[in-house]
Amino acid sequence: MEQTKVIVGLGSCGIAAGAKKVYNKIKALKETKDLGFELKKTSCIGMCYREPLVEVVDDSGSYLYGDIDEEKAIEIIEKHINQHDPVREYIIHSDMFETEDDEYLKDQVKIVLRNCGYIDPENIEEYEARNGYRAIKKIAGQRISRMDIIQIILSSGIRGRGGGGFPTGLKWKFAYDSKADDKYIICNADEGDPGAFMDRSVLEGDPHSVLEGMIIGAYAIEANGGVIYCRAEYPLAIKRLTIAIEQARAKGYLGKNILGIDGFNFDIYIKEGAGAFVCGEETALIASVEGERGMPRKRPPFPASSGLWKKPTNINNVETFANIPWIIMNGAEAYAKYGTEKSKGTKVFALAGKIKRSGLVEVPMGISIRDVIFKLGGGIRGNKKFKAVQMGGPSGGCIPEYLADTIVDYDSVNATGAIMGSGGMVVMDEDTCMVDIAKFFLDFTQKESCGKCTFCRIGTKRMLEILTRITEGKGEMSDIEKLEELAYEIKDNSLCGLGQTAPNPVLTTIKYFRDEYEAHIRDKKCPAKVCKSLLTYEVDPEKCTGCTVCARNCPADAIDGEKKEVHFIRQEDCIKCGMCYTKCKFDAIKLS
Repeated sequence: MEQTKVIVGLGSCGIAAGAKKVYNKIKALKETKDLGFELKKTSCIGMCYREPLVEVVDDSGSYLYGDIDEEKAIEIIEKHINQHDPVREYIIHSDMFETEDDEYLKDQVKIVLRNCGYIDPENIEEYEARNGYRAIKKIAGQRISRMDIIQIILSSGIRGRGGGGFPTGLKWKFAYDSKADDKYIICNADEGDPGAFMDRSVLEGDPHSVLEGMIIGAYAIEANGGVIYCRAEYPLAIKRLTIAIEQARAKGYLGKNILGIDGFNFDIYIKEGAGAFVCGEETALIASVEGERGMPRKRPPFPASSGLWKKPTNINNVETFANIPWIIMNGAEAYAKYGTEKSKGTKVFALAGKIKRSGLVEVPMGISIRDVIFKLGGGIRGNKKFKAVQMGGPSGGCIPEYLADTIVDYDSVNATGAIMGSGGMVVMDEDTCMVDIAKFFLDFTQKESCGKCTFCRIGTKRMLEILTRITEGKGEMSDIEKLEELAYEIKDNSLCGLGQTAPNPVLTTIKYFRDEYEAHIRDKKCPAKVCKSLLTYEVDPEKCTGCTVCARNCPADAIDGEKKEVHFIRQEDCIKCGMCYTKCKFDAIKLS
């Protein structure tokens, strides 16, 4: 009989939700009552919408509890551990019976996330117990040649998961073909879109899979130096990466003559970035690693021939490297059976926005966007109408509801005007203003522009000014054409991917939601009632009771009316702060 395990999810998402307090409470109960279960830590389990998460594994099966606080933790220990009676009302997933949350997991295929939520990320033995470092051992034991490894990666069809979708095996081949005494391999863990949540979660939950992928890549291209470029805002990821690197060195997976392969000398260090979005671009990242300001460089030469310190360099992101050990262990065909003709394997998405089940999901390429949102994600929060989904991070595009049957693959998503990016899906409902959304994302990319290119530096600023005017009711119909003209000039003349994709949110919202732009300009109205300058607050005489709450809370003293009489808002004095709308208890303030 195996010892009962209690496992607490302690990724950044779980800790932010209160999982550390839950862990400490369970630890205190175990110690004070001398209970005979094993208390373990893991990282993000993926179901972020149910954090904090606690899993109990006993002889009867596994039981995942969600939305757990200290009081519920006490109840679980008392009933499940002491009385062997699972607390059914808190269980969100079990291998013993069905739950309403099962659909979140049903269509997932976990390759990248295969260990996240299952292992203690600070324990290399637990990684090894789940086939960890078996792939590099297979290469060493069978003396698989470098070109054979590259061919396996090519045959698998895996494309870079960081945004551009360039074939990974081809990238490795270019670096291998570039002959030099020193070569480098870099893991880009600094992407700044919502998909970066995925990168952080993998680094926190399964750092050794990324290290092993880098080691395999280093062997394949003959690299002797490795860098993980990770933003300093991810302290837990950096802590666990540091532990993992030290453990890998101690076991001979890093260092000199790795696993007995003569001449295979490779080590990794972490470079902490300052969180600049532009450093997601390869050449800007390289400049930052070299101690320079993170600004893109003109290509060619490409990093594969002249990268870090002007030496051949291969750069892939976290998700790409985490796939590599699985592909080597299971074969190219096993990986290629998932996905579509041109987009093989799986893709991890960070679901966010107006969705019921937010968190991390890993799905086979070829699934529809609609299935991701409505089956795995559970649909729209509050059962409101689905309006659009923004894919590809701040420089991605907005895909409208009528294109939600678009399948998840690089070419299909690109055809909509969005991009795959590193895996962000921001879901929007009927209450979202698409002009305001375009302004929100452009504000981010404009601030993150490194300023090197005139079109990106100045063009995005002019676009943001136009969008601001439109949301303030000061726009003109010609502004739409000006936005489009500027957008294409920026895309065509910017040096790096940030500038080339920054206009995407604007172009896609104009393409699919032009009527909203026209309503803002022509009618001076925001259909979604979001843009403050275009709102009109009025008192509904049928509902007003004359309670005076609105008048007493109005900072501009713009509301007239005696007690128990219908009130009136003087529009010329109203500052449109919304205080009356917020404070009214009788739903008597209406927006138009």
